[in-house]
Amino acid sequence: MRHYSELRLGELYRSRSGLLLGVCKGLARFLDVPVFWLRVLVLVLTPFTGIWPMVAAYLIAGFVIKPEPVIAPDSDEERAFYDDYVTSRANALTRVKRRFERLDKRIRRLEDHVTSREFDFDRRLRHP
Repeated sequence: MRHYSELRLGELYRSRSGLLLGVCKGLARFLDVPVFWLRVLVLVLTPFTGIWPMVAAYLIAGFVIKPEPVIAPDSDEERAFYDDYVTSRANALTRVKRRFERLDKRIRRLEDHVTSREFDFDRRLRHP
């Protein structure tokens, strides 16, 4: 398993170890620039754009951008599940429920086969 700091470039997530909501650090990782210079840029632009618009944009970004996973997903399926979970927990739970239902059906078929009379009969014939 990879640690969250080992995420591939091009994936936009809020950093869990950022100063305030992790927006600048996550954006710096996404753009592959030093976080210090991105923070300086944000601080310099804040008075020129008006304090409230920049603060509002930062807060909106902090609530819209997904937080980075604690442990980086190893496959596209894990990444899709994480994105699904962050976006809609109900969809993620539905996906997990469907997966467990399919697994339960497979286990029941296996149990039916193992506990059937034919299985017992075949086993007795092979091992007298």
